Amino acid sequence: MTEAFDVVDVIRTKRDKGELSPEQIDWVIDAYTRGVVADEQMSALAMAIFLNGMNRQEIARWTAAMIASGERMDFSSLSRPTSDKHSTGGVGDKITLPLAPLVAVFDVAVPQLSGRGLGHTGGTLDKMEAISGWRADLSNQEILDQLEDVGAVICAAGAGLAPADKKLYALRDITSTVEAIPLIASSIMSKKIAEGTDALVLDVKVGAGAFMKDLDMARELARTMVDLGSDAGVKTAALLTNMSVPLGLTAGNALEVQESLDVLAGGGPADVVELTVALAREMLALAGKGDVDVEAALKDGRAMDKWKAMIRAQGGDPDAPLPVAEHTEDILAQADGVITDMDALDVGVAAWRLGAGRARKEDPVQAVAGVQIHKKPGERVAKGDKLFTLHTATPERFERAKEVLADTVAIGNAYEGPKSIVLDRIG
Repeated sequence: MTEAFDVVDVIRTKRDKGELSPEQIDWVIDAYTRGVVADEQMSALAMAIFLNGMNRQEIARWTAAMIASGERMDFSSLSRPTSDKHSTGGVGDKITLPLAPLVAVFDVAVPQLSGRGLGHTGGTLDKMEAISGWRADLSNQEILDQLEDVGAVICAAGAGLAPADKKLYALRDITSTVEAIPLIASSIMSKKIAEGTDALVLDVKVGAGAFMKDLDMARELARTMVDLGSDAGVKTAALLTNMSVPLGLTAGNALEVQESLDVLAGGGPADVVELTVALAREMLALAGKGDVDVEAALKDGRAMDKWKAMIRAQGGDPDAPLPVAEHTEDILAQADGVITDMDALDVGVAAWRLGAGRARKEDPVQAVAGVQIHKKPGERVAKGDKLFTLHTATPERFERAKEVLADTVAIGNAYEGPKSIVLDRIG
């Protein structure tokens, strides 16, 4: 068949700071998905977009073309509205686990189609797979049935949703074009819009352990994604949240599940509870349920009951003990004082080196590996106090994990960091 465009012309347009036409965008995404446009050509176009940007119309059309590359889910048959959350990923970010059942308590369905971890950010599915018997892969019908019966599902996104994104995502990773805001925004939003949710809350992380280190860039990304969602008819809002220090007191799969269970039992670290409650309120407000007592559902066991029902529905045993590492090693404070800083990225890399994450998408992960944090910024320590406990099934990994944590904690006289985890709201 004769192709509608020449890919070299499309690349040249963007290289020379021009605007891609809707027809060019539709064609290039479709042709790349079909294999007509080669990886090296799409790499050149991705780099041109990285360097020269896209306007709102281009990003919206690019997103729509990615959605059109695959199937769309439809939740209109459900007896309740749907509301979803997407996080741009961070260290210790286990919020999906307590959040999905918490929101479901209030008769809002939560379709959390999630992914696996790569590099220092943990994947939600990797965490959930620390639970005995739990399965990630559900058919579309199973997802619908579980949303109707239980009200929440955490599962793998089907291969049929935005297949163009899957190809382009892998390419961006190896061509240093990951940080391009038009490509990040269209990647996230094509999957979320194709998923078919009525409402979406974006948790855009900012700081050392996040993809976006800079508040202004994070704000631009959040605004771009909120606009894309709104233009597509999805009620969308974004919270910018602090990821300069790890979230909670654990980074690693089974460790983070245990911390999530603590939150669902009415306890858990204050920052994890704060963010879970803030996101739940946003998700419920967008779904038309703005006047409910979210904290009460954590305290009185209703959210935990939903969690157990959700785990059982996916073949898991919510009462089975979580796996525990055979090998642990402590890292101690070298001085007295107040912790003034803790680099979230270092903690994430240490957890990854212990076996909690993967360098390539086909690598296995250890359920037991990770870092337990004993003291956070703002807390006082004495020399010899435990700062971290490292967990792994393979003790030969300790040395490389300890290397990255050697200088990650700063101890001084006073802590000046942000008091709230939520830095801004866009919507």
